[in-house]
Amino acid sequence: MARPLLSKALLLLAFAGCGAARAETIGSVDTVFKLIGPDHKIVVDAYDDPKVRGVTCYVSRARTGGIKGGLGLAEDRAEASISCHQTGAIAIAEPLQQQEEVFSERSSLLFKRLRVVRMLDTKRNTLVYMTYTDRVIEGSPQNSVTAVPVPAATPIPVRK
Repeated sequence: MARPLLSKALLLLAFAGCGAARAETIGSVDTVFKLIGPDHKIVVDAYDDPKVRGVTCYVSRARTGGIKGGLGLAEDRAEASISCHQTGAIAIAEPLQQQEEVFSERSSLLFKRLRVVRMLDTKRNTLVYMTYTDRVIEGSPQNSVTAVPVPAATPIPVRK
């Protein structure tokens, strides 16, 4: 009886976060040729901030190829870079938390996730985005940060 429950729990973990914001792949470049399976590559994905209309974040990161990578079993490297920009009129419909995870995507079968966190710099009326990778047991201190100034006519509403 415990085995089917364990299998179901592992499947739930594997698909956790599937309803989160989805990446739109902008492009990629191959970095290592693999005879069998896809090549190793660097991928650039775009994420629209789900709570701030008019802001898009571009995240570049390594994607492992080969047989394991093709099957989704490989663990991608912990390095990523982020650049967020105003891509339209900025509109914030509801107050934002001071710090909030806005995107999360798995970078290994079960234990590793790429995360993007939004922080508010209300003194400068700026949205700050940081990307990093974490694991169930130990994450990586490697990170990247970017900022998007919000026009003065649109003060950032903060959730208390």
